[in-house]
Amino acid sequence: MPLMVNPYSRATQYLRGNVLNRFPRGIWALMVIQLVASAGFSICLPFLPLYLHQERGLVMTLVGVLFLIGGICSSTTQMVGGVLADRLGRRRLLLGTSIIRMFLYSGLAVLIATSAPVWSIITIYIAGQSAGMMMRPAMTAMVADLSPENQLTETYGLLRVGQNIGWAMGPAVGGYLITFLPYAWLFGVTALSSILTFSLIFLLLRESYVATTDRVDFRSMFTAATDRTFLAFSGLCLLVFMTMGQLGSTLSIFTVDRMGLSTAQYGMLLTANGIIVVLFQYPVARWAGRLTRARGMILGSLFFGIGWLSMGWVQNFGWALASIAIVTAGEITFTPLSLSTVGQLAPSDRRGRYMGFFGLSQSLSMSLGPLFGGVLLDTFPREPWFIWSTISAVAFIAAVGFYLWGTRARIGPSVDYHLTDSQDKP
Repeated sequence: MPLMVNPYSRATQYLRGNVLNRFPRGIWALMVIQLVASAGFSICLPFLPLYLHQERGLVMTLVGVLFLIGGICSSTTQMVGGVLADRLGRRRLLLGTSIIRMFLYSGLAVLIATSAPVWSIITIYIAGQSAGMMMRPAMTAMVADLSPENQLTETYGLLRVGQNIGWAMGPAVGGYLITFLPYAWLFGVTALSSILTFSLIFLLLRESYVATTDRVDFRSMFTAATDRTFLAFSGLCLLVFMTMGQLGSTLSIFTVDRMGLSTAQYGMLLTANGIIVVLFQYPVARWAGRLTRARGMILGSLFFGIGWLSMGWVQNFGWALASIAIVTAGEITFTPLSLSTVGQLAPSDRRGRYMGFFGLSQSLSMSLGPLFGGVLLDTFPREPWFIWSTISAVAFIAAVGFYLWGTRARIGPSVDYHLTDSQDKP
C-alpha cells in the first residue's frame, strides 16, 4: 500500500527551506513592525481628505496644498532621519520616532473630537507624518545592511508584504469604524498602534549598523545629490510616485463624491490594493529581480499609466476594482525595484543618507500627487477622462525617462541567477 503524503507537510517544508530560512531574523522582525505601523497609519490617513472636504468644507485644491506642505515637511525630516540613521544607528532612531508619533496622534484625536481649528489639526497631522517619515530611511537602510545584494529586490518585496497586510487591514477597519464612531477615534487607534510598534522594536530588533566614527553632520544629507546617476533616478521616481499618490485624496473624492460609491466601497478598493500586494508582491519581486533595473522600472511605470488611464471611463465599482488591480501591478513591480536600486547605488557607510534623499522624492511626489489631482478635480469636475489621462501621461513620460536612463546607467539585474538557483534547491 503506497505511503500517503501530507500536502500540508510539503508546504511547510517548502516554506522553511525556501522562504523562512532565506532571510535573517531581523528581516522578519522588520516585516512585522512594518505591518503594525502601516495598519495604524492607514486606518486614519485615507479618510482625512473626506473629513476636511465634507465636514470642514475645504475645497480639494486647498486640501491638496495642505498635503503638499506636509510632504515638504516630511521630506525634510526624512532626510534628517537618513543622517541620524548613519550617525546614531537604526534601532535608536526607530524607538524614538515611534514614541513621538504616539503623543502626536493622541493629541490629534483630541483636536478632532473637540472640533479644533483646522490649522491646528493640520499642524499636528503634519508633525505626526513627519515623525513617521523619519523612520523610513532607518528601516530601508537596515534591510540593505542585513540582506545580500543579490537578494535586495525580493527582500524589499517581502517587507512590502508586511506593509500591505497592514494597508489592507487599515482602510477596511477604518471604513467600518467610521460608520458608527466619530472620526477622532481613528487617530486614537493609530496612537495605540504606535505603542505596539515601539514594543516590537524594543523586543525583536537588534542594531544592524555600528554608528560611523566619521563626523556625520546635517550638511552631509545632500551628498547623495552629487551622484548624477542616482539624482536622475530619483527625479524619474518622483514622477511615478506622484501618480501612486492618487490612491489617497484624488481617488477618494472621485469615487465617493463624483461616482457615488460609498465610503466603505472606497475602503474596499484600498483593501483590494493591499490584498493583491500581499498575495503577489513576493513572487513578482523575485521575478522582477531578474530584469535589468531600467526594464523593470519601465514596466512598472506603464502599468501605472494604463491603470489610471482606464479610470477615466469607470462606470461602476467592478470597473474601478479592475483599474486598481492594474495600478497595483505597477506598484508591486516598481516599488521594490526602486528601493533595491538605491541600495545598490549607495555606499555602505552612506545608506541612510541615500535612503533619506530618495525619500525626499518619494514624500514630495506623494504630496504633489494630491495637489495635482485636487486641481484637476476642481478645474474639470465633469471630465473624468481628462483628469485621469493627464495623470497617466506623467507615468508614460517617466517610462520614456527610465529607458533613456537605462542606456546610460547600465545597471543590471539584482539577482545572480546561479547563486539564486542554488539557494532555492533543497
